[in-house]
Amino acid sequence: MPDLDSDAARSLDPLGSKKVAIVGDGRLGRALSVALRATGVDVRGPLGRGATGEGADIVLLTVPDAEIGAAAASLVRGPVVGHTSGATSLEPLVPHEAFGLHPLLTVTGPAADFTGVPAAISGTSPRALAAAGELAQALQLRPFEIRDTDRAAYHAAASIASNFLVTLESFAGELAATAGIPRDALVPLVRATVANWEDSGSAALTGPIARGDDETVARQRAAIAERMPHRVPLFDALVDATRDLVRTTREPAA
Repeated sequence: MPDLDSDAARSLDPLGSKKVAIVGDGRLGRALSVALRATGVDVRGPLGRGATGEGADIVLLTVPDAEIGAAAASLVRGPVVGHTSGATSLEPLVPHEAFGLHPLLTVTGPAADFTGVPAAISGTSPRALAAAGELAQALQLRPFEIRDTDRAAYHAAASIASNFLVTLESFAGELAATAGIPRDALVPLVRATVANWEDSGSAALTGPIARGDDETVARQRAAIAERMPHRVPLFDALVDATRDLVRTTREPAA
């Protein structure tokens, strides 16, 4: 086999001989440990509270946001230190050289596949940012840089896209159940809608609001008021937001 030049070698093994310690024995910590080990990375952990990270070149904290500062304070000086929080700045990691690595993925178990998943990265120094990039490359993530000042908006967008979607579909499932319709009957519609939104954005919007069919919307509201009155404010807010979306989608650009 021919020798690889240094750039090519890094592309195949971005972390080289670097040792990575993962602190935080939750779902994400376990999944990252499994995924990195599968690529041949020397991984220690996931480690529990009070871990010092001694002997590691990179320490990745996968602890809850409120525990990041305390976990960072327990670490020895020297390794580059990162966290996996989407909303938290790098300030709790001071005085370490710090980075952030936040995969845009819901992790439910240790067998998570990170291949092709977008990930927000940041760093307080070129070395720290490089460490985030090396981890992203090893995991086959698709990294993009984010500023600390944009983290709250970025994480809110992620929460809306993921968490609020579950809330909305739960609302739909509960309402369907009042008509004897099983939740799984809605699944093909949900999948098709997400696929259409991926392709077309807001132009994928269909239904009575998009058509301007106010009578049907009124009948829908009456049914919700009868069967799930506590959800009427949510329905009204969604109707208003959807009407705004229809207007902005159809208004010609200035």
